[in-house]
Amino acid sequence: MMPVPSPQSPVSEVLARARAAFIGVAVGDALGATTEFMTPAEIRSRFGVHRKIVGGGWLHLKPGRVTDDTEMSLCLARAILQSGGWDLKAAADAFLAWMRSKPVDIGSTVRRGIRDYLLKGQLETPPNDWDAGNGAVMRMLPVALFTLGDVGRLQELVVAQAHLTHNHPLSDAACVTVGRMVQAALLGADRFALHGIARELVAQHPTFRFKDYSGQASGYVVETMQTVLHFLFTTGSFEDCLVGVVNQGGDADTTGAIAGMIAGALYGEAAIPAQWLKKLDPEVLREVTAAAEELVRRSPYCKPAGKGDGHEQ
Repeated sequence: MMPVPSPQSPVSEVLARARAAFIGVAVGDALGATTEFMTPAEIRSRFGVHRKIVGGGWLHLKPGRVTDDTEMSLCLARAILQSGGWDLKAAADAFLAWMRSKPVDIGSTVRRGIRDYLLKGQLETPPNDWDAGNGAVMRMLPVALFTLGDVGRLQELVVAQAHLTHNHPLSDAACVTVGRMVQAALLGADRFALHGIARELVAQHPTFRFKDYSGQASGYVVETMQTVLHFLFTTGSFEDCLVGVVNQGGDADTTGAIAGMIAGALYGEAAIPAQWLKKLDPEVLREVTAAAEELVRRSPYCKPAGKGDGHEQ
C-alpha cells in the first residue's frame, strides 16, 4: 500500500523530495556522462574512483552539461505544464522539437520513434523485440511527479510516453516500477519499502533479478535496472549510490540519471553533494527545480479528484 506523509511530513517535504528527484536526474546524468562507454577497469585507471562532475567523456562535454536523459525529461515536463495536463501529442511534439535542435546525443531507438511520429503521425510505436532499451525509463520522472497520488494514472501515462519510442514489456515494467518507487519515496517510504517494489518487478519478470549483480551496465533495460537497484540497496547515501553506479561505466549517464531520480526522492535535497550542485549547469538546475514543484502541485496528491485532477485527455 502506498505510504502517506505523516502530519510531520507536510506538502513542503514532498515538494522538496520532488526537487531532489529531478535534480538527481541531472546530476546523475552529468556525473555519468564522463564515464559512459568506459569499463570499470578503464575508469579505475583514469580516475581511481570517479566522483566529481568534470565533463569530458566521449561527448567532450563541459563540466555540468547534461545529455539526452535530462533534456528529454525536461521536454516531457514542459509538455505537461504548457498543456495544462496530459497530452501525448504535445509530448511527441516536444520530443520532435528537441530532435530538430540537434542534441548532443540521441539514442537510435528514440530517434526512430520520433521520426515515425514526424513521418506517420504515429503516437505508439509497434511492439519490437529490440526495444528493450532504457530510453523510456530515463525520461519518465515528470509523469511520476504529475500523477502522484494516483498509481493507476501513473501506470497508464508512463507506458503511454514510453510507447512513443519503446514498446517492449521489459521497458514498460521498468518504467512502472521506477515510477512507483519514486512516488513511494516522495511520500516517505524507506529503502525496505522500495526493495519490496523492486521484488515485485523480479517476481513479474525474473530476468531483472539483481541479488547477484553481474556488473553489466549497458543500455539494455534489464542491466540498467540491475545496476541501479544493486547500488540503491547496497549503499546508504545519495552520493555513494550514484558514485557506485557511474563507476560501472557502460551507459553511465542513464544509469546515473535513473539512480539519481530514485535516490533523490529517497534521501532528499540535503543529501545531494554541494559540489555537484555548484558544477551543474545553472539554467538546468533552475528549470528542473521549478518544474518538479509545479508538476507535484498539479498532481492528484495536491489536487484531489473534483478539484482539478489533471486528467485532461
